[in-house]
Amino acid sequence: MKKKWIKYMAGSLAAVGALTLAACSNNSASEEGGKSDALVVYSPNSEGLINATIPAFEEKYGVKVELIQAGTGELFKKLESEKEAPVADIIFGGSYTQYATHGELFEPYTAADNDQVIEEYRNTTGYSTPYTLDGSVLIVNPDLTKGMKIEGYNDLLKPELKGKIATADPANSSSAFAQLTNMLVAEGGYSDEKAWSYVKDIFTLIDGKIGSSSSGVYKSVADGEMAVGLSYEDPAVKLLNDGANIQVVYPKEGTVFLPASAAIVKNAKNMENAKKFIDFLVSQEVQDTLGTTTTNRPVRKDAKTSENMKPIKEINTKTEDYDYVIKNKADIVKKYSEIFTDIQSGK
Repeated sequence: MKKKWIKYMAGSLAAVGALTLAACSNNSASEEGGKSDALVVYSPNSEGLINATIPAFEEKYGVKVELIQAGTGELFKKLESEKEAPVADIIFGGSYTQYATHGELFEPYTAADNDQVIEEYRNTTGYSTPYTLDGSVLIVNPDLTKGMKIEGYNDLLKPELKGKIATADPANSSSAFAQLTNMLVAEGGYSDEKAWSYVKDIFTLIDGKIGSSSSGVYKSVADGEMAVGLSYEDPAVKLLNDGANIQVVYPKEGTVFLPASAAIVKNAKNMENAKKFIDFLVSQEVQDTLGTTTTNRPVRKDAKTSENMKPIKEINTKTEDYDYVIKNKADIVKKYSEIFTDIQSGK
């Protein structure tokens, strides 16, 4: 997720407890004639994505951004604790689930170019704005899969791949859970017995080799330790960009893309700048930059993408039923865990 747009002039990052602060201004907005030149942004995003957006926003609007970085869960807890006296103006990053279950924390606002976003990923909540997508993919080591045709999930059901398929634990890893729900959608549905039969078959071949982290999945394939990995697009495309000996396969049965979102904090002090930031994220200039200079897939339907990022119109896409998954996540994880336990016990 590299950025060449503008040098990041938000200053050095300094640890503040578990948070990281890029000090560009103090917490109080500078007001002159009702206008502010400040914006406070909470974000779990990587430096690549931050550098692709924040400096350009500062230059375009003459706004000084104060950036506080931490994990998504921590930042949402911080928003909750501050809701009576908000510090942040914007939360920039995090999954649909986080936003859908915390709607009371956010100000209603829809980006000016919302109608230019791919229809499935537009702001439909009234407050959360998707700006990038990440899809479940298969990362394949061509040397370890010579002679095998691997175009989708069902192509993984080969005896010779037993113990050579890398995955993290769907009960603990968000990317592995996304792969699990992608499989279920692609194979028939969240409650379809045929789909769950596929889950049993694939985890039988995985043979108990559950990785401790999502990064270990794609690294093990790139390093030639595993033949195939159940991974996600962002790091897989980065590996391609870096010249790794891998192939990225979008399952022919269907790939689910999940959006990362941003929203304006309710009663934000710098409301006008917050609205500008949301508009900026889905603008043509930012979406083209994300698609061509980072490994974050843009949400805008006419956005440009890099050579190693397959155009979404060439991918068989499936849509997650977000509300169903939010409501039934515990049951999905429980059913997976029961299947995994049965496999391990030889049932």
